[in-house]
Amino acid sequence: MLCAVLDVASFGVDPFTRATEVFGAGADWIQLRERTAPDLVLFETARLLVEARDAANQRDASRPRRVIVNKRTDIARAAHADGVHLGFDALGPKAMRAALGTSANVLAGRSLHDLAEVAHLAQESEVAHSSTESVSGYGRHFGRVDYIHLAPIWAPNSKPASRPPLGLEMLASACRLGIPVFAQGGIDPSRAREAVLAGVTGVAVTGELARGGSPAKQLEPIRAALDRAYADQEPEKRLSR
Repeated sequence: MLCAVLDVASFGVDPFTRATEVFGAGADWIQLRERTAPDLVLFETARLLVEARDAANQRDASRPRRVIVNKRTDIARAAHADGVHLGFDALGPKAMRAALGTSANVLAGRSLHDLAEVAHLAQESEVAHSSTESVSGYGRHFGRVDYIHLAPIWAPNSKPASRPPLGLEMLASACRLGIPVFAQGGIDPSRAREAVLAGVTGVAVTGELARGGSPAKQLEPIRAALDRAYADQEPEKRLSR
């Protein structure tokens, strides 16, 4: 899977058209990551991304598109987004799903930055798995996260590095811990393929998209590399796109 992680400014004056281009260039998910925009602007952007999601899914249901909102469960619920990318200072998965409704196919994710964090979250998830009632679809277990972003695997393209790159060996180790992993940081087509071979569920990108770059120019080569890498895997080892 391919996740585009973008802020409000990345969508410019026409978020619907921009999001349509991002989905059309190969993104499965758009994650709206925003820290400073006023609530109304954030909601309106999220709502337009959801409209673009629905239009994309109506045109082509073979690869469902999703919209994820960072931290803001209230915005995600109001805009009918697919889930929330949680932070250490945000609601936990259980409280978030209670707010959005456990009958919905709600996604919960987290960003992590080293193997110890992944191992700790995997252990917490096992506890949640054994102590909570299963629900259908995404958000299969009320208190568990559905995925993590692990970063930076390589030095980021969109900003100066604030942490040393983790590298492929640590990425592969994280993928063996039982939580679906999106590799983030420095993703290009060749690295997207390497990440798939390391065992990821997907990759997350920002890069030139955050500065108004062409979705087709950035995302289509990564989409093609992912598709080739998934296709080259043995059938029983293929990951869901």
